[in-house]
Amino acid sequence: MKNKTLGEFIIDNQNDFPGSTGELSKILSSIRLAAKLVSHETNKAGLAKHILGAAGTENIQGEQQQKLDVYADHQFIEALKAREVVCGIGSEENDDFVSFDEEKCKKGKYVVLMDPLDGSSNIDVKVSIGTIFSVFERCSAIGNPAELKDFLQKGVKQVAAGYVIYGSSTMLVYSTGNGVNGFTFDPSIGVFFLSHPNMKFPSSGSIYSMNEGNLNHCSAEIQDYISFCKGNNTATKKPYTARYIGSLVADFHRNLIKGGIYLYPSTTTAPNGKLRLLYECSPLAFLAEQAGGMAISDKGRVLDIQPEELHQRVPFYIGSKEMVKELEVFLQGGN
Repeated sequence: MKNKTLGEFIIDNQNDFPGSTGELSKILSSIRLAAKLVSHETNKAGLAKHILGAAGTENIQGEQQQKLDVYADHQFIEALKAREVVCGIGSEENDDFVSFDEEKCKKGKYVVLMDPLDGSSNIDVKVSIGTIFSVFERCSAIGNPAELKDFLQKGVKQVAAGYVIYGSSTMLVYSTGNGVNGFTFDPSIGVFFLSHPNMKFPSSGSIYSMNEGNLNHCSAEIQDYISFCKGNNTATKKPYTARYIGSLVADFHRNLIKGGIYLYPSTTTAPNGKLRLLYECSPLAFLAEQAGGMAISDKGRVLDIQPEELHQRVPFYIGSKEMVKELEVFLQGGN
C-alpha cells in the first residue's frame, strides 16, 4: 500500500471539525508550501551566500537576525496571506502582529502565530533548525481587521499547532486536536509522506535537555533536580543522559521519539525565562499533551497561561509525563 501524502491526510481528516469549510486545511497547505521553500534554502546554506550569515538587523528581543530568519518569515507570511483565510499573523521576528487588510483576508476566521526559524544561530554550523506554528480561531468580529486580543489567547484554545524540523531530512509534525502525526519530505518529488502516524511520548525516558552553562544562575530547586538527574538508580535508568542541541525544535523532536524532558528555567539573568509563550511554548505544549506528554511553567500548565503581550517569555519544562511530574515535585519544594 502506498504511503499517504500530507495533502491526502489533510483532506481525509478535515471532516473532524463540525461545519468545516476547508479553511484550516488551506492553512496547513500554506505551511506545507512555505516549509518546502525554507527547506530548499536551508539545504543550500554554505553554498548560497545570500542565505548564510547575519542580516544586519535585530528582532524585538534584541537578537541578531540571520538572513534565513528574514527569508523564512517572509515565505510563511506570504504563503498564508495568499490563501485569504487568515486575517493576521504574529511572528517572533516582528515587533507587532501583521493584520491582512485585504477584504477577503478580513473575512478569515483564523490567526497564526509562529517562530519562522527556531534555532537560527545554528544555521552556520549545520545543526538542525525548525519552524513552530500555532493556529487560533479569532475572537474579534469577522470582516474587521485582526486585533491584539485575537493573538492573546490561552494555549488551550489552539485549534492546531505543529513544527517543521530541517535536519538530516525535513519533517512536518502537527496536530489539530486529534493526535499527532509526522510527515517526512521526499525532495526528489517534492512531497511530504506520512512517516510517523499517531506519535506518542514514551511515558518516561532517560534524557534531560538543558543548557547547564546557566545552572549556577538557576534556582536551588532546578539545581537539585539536575543533581537528581545525575544520580545513580538503575531502576529508573539513572543517571539520565544529557542531550542539548540548542534548537528547541530539535531537542523536543528527539525527546518526543525517545522519551525525555526539556528545561529552560528562569535564571537570575533572565527571571522570566527566555522562550516565548505564544511562538514556542504554547504550540509545543499543545503537541506534547496531544502526544501524551506534559508541559508546565513555574506556576502550572502552560496551556492555561493567559498571555499579556505578544512577546511574553515564560520558564518552560516539557516532555515525557513521568519525568515532568518528577520535576514538578522539585519545583514545589517537595524533594
